[in-house]
Amino acid sequence: MTRQRTPTLIFSCEHATNHLPDQYRNLLAEEIDRLNTHQGYDPGALDFARLLAVRLSAPLFAGTVSRLLVDLNRSPANHRSPPIRPRSDLPLALKEEILARYYLPYRRQVEEAIEGNLRQEKTVLHLSIHSFTPVLDGVHRTADIGFLYDPDRAKEKEFCGEWRAALAARDGRWRLRSNYPYRGTSDGLVTALRKKFPAQRYLGVELEINQIYPLDRKADWLRLQHQLLESFVEVLQMQNK
Repeated sequence: MTRQRTPTLIFSCEHATNHLPDQYRNLLAEEIDRLNTHQGYDPGALDFARLLAVRLSAPLFAGTVSRLLVDLNRSPANHRSPPIRPRSDLPLALKEEILARYYLPYRRQVEEAIEGNLRQEKTVLHLSIHSFTPVLDGVHRTADIGFLYDPDRAKEKEFCGEWRAALAARDGRWRLRSNYPYRGTSDGLVTALRKKFPAQRYLGVELEINQIYPLDRKADWLRLQHQLLESFVEVLQMQNK
C-alpha cells in the first residue's frame, strides 16, 4: 500500500438494534418474533463498533430502529430489497414518514461527516460494521470474518488485505475471507457513498462478523474483538512508517 498519513476514521453500524417504536408495532404485528433474530438486527455489531469508536476516539453513527422497519443499508433504487419492504397495505405517506424520520437523517449524517473531512483535504476510512447469521437457508457460511471492499478501488483492496494478514498472524484458526458472505460491491451504504466520493480520498469497507461468536461463544467473542481491534490499529500505524 502506498504510505500516507493515517486516514480519518468514521464508523457506522446500520443494523445496530432491534428496537421497534411503539407507534409502528402494529405494522409488524405478525413479525414480532423475528425482531430477536438476524432479520431484526446484527447481533454483536454494535458491541464491536462501540469498542472501536471508544478506543480510537472516532465518531460512530448507529441505527436506532430495527431493519424490519427500515433497512438503513439499502438504497431506494434496490427494487429486490428496498429500505422498506413492499407491503400492499402500507400507505405511501407512511413509508415517506418512516424514511424521513429514520433513513434520510441517518444517511445524511454519515455523508456530511465524510464531506466535512474531505473539504479539509483529509482521506477518510469509513468502516461499516455488520454481522451475519452462520446458517442461511440451510447453507452454512464458511467464514468467521468477511472483509468487503470494491476490488477496483486499490486502496480498499490493499487495506483489507493487510488487515486480514495482520489478523491471521495473531491466530491462524480464524476463517477469514474477502468479499464474503456478500460481494463488496453489492447494494449498501458504502457502495452508495463510493459513487459520491473519489477512490483516492474515500475508503469504504464493510466488516462482516459471524454471529456465532457474540451469540454462542462468549470467550472467543472477546478474543476476536480484541484481535480485530489490535490488527486494525496495526495496519493504521503501518501507514505512518
